[in-house]
Amino acid sequence: MIGDKLVIEDYHTKIAVELYKLLLPKIKRGLTVSIAGESGSGKSELASELKRELEEHGIRAGILQQDDYFVFPPKTNHEMRKKNIDQVGLYEVKLDFMDSNLRSFKRNEGPVYKPLVIFGQDKITAEEMDIEGLMVLIAEGTYTSLLKYIDLRIFINRDYRETLDSRKRRARDKFEPFIAEVLKREHKIIASHKSMADIIIPSDFKMLEIKKRPKNA
Repeated sequence: MIGDKLVIEDYHTKIAVELYKLLLPKIKRGLTVSIAGESGSGKSELASELKRELEEHGIRAGILQQDDYFVFPPKTNHEMRKKNIDQVGLYEVKLDFMDSNLRSFKRNEGPVYKPLVIFGQDKITAEEMDIEGLMVLIAEGTYTSLLKYIDLRIFINRDYRETLDSRKRRARDKFEPFIAEVLKREHKIIASHKSMADIIIPSDFKMLEIKKRPKNA
């Protein structure tokens, strides 16, 4: 998304370094990683830092932002929600489109054609992503745990009450009672996605929790 504001802190960088170490044995062409969690939890910042860490070690990486895959651009979507708050949820996002882009990447069927939001213009355009030489693709967004073509799922365990300061610094939303209701509704959906994660990042962004799954899972 063009016009997004990232607020990168030292803890994003430190966790990105730890994630790089965990990913290193798994890295091969076509690896896909999701970073999910609630609004303002640090998904975009962590994705950006993980990409930087990978590329500093010579591993080319890309990012798909769920914000680009909304049915309506940000300001229009906000107005649509105000007219009918019941629309808050999965059907606001073209997850199938995001999955198709991930599938194309895994099959090395490039270039990948994807949507691109221009935040300031409240507009959705399109762009061509060159995947030539791309080793890792990171999908970040609230609902990305649900994507099918993901090899490793990361979940940031911060709820909407813990992300208030982060959301204020990004200054994407006007803080009004309506926003609080949206965040509560999103929380009910996203909280259940924690169980899908392979790696959980606690709210303090300190020690990673690695979930061991059965070998046949």
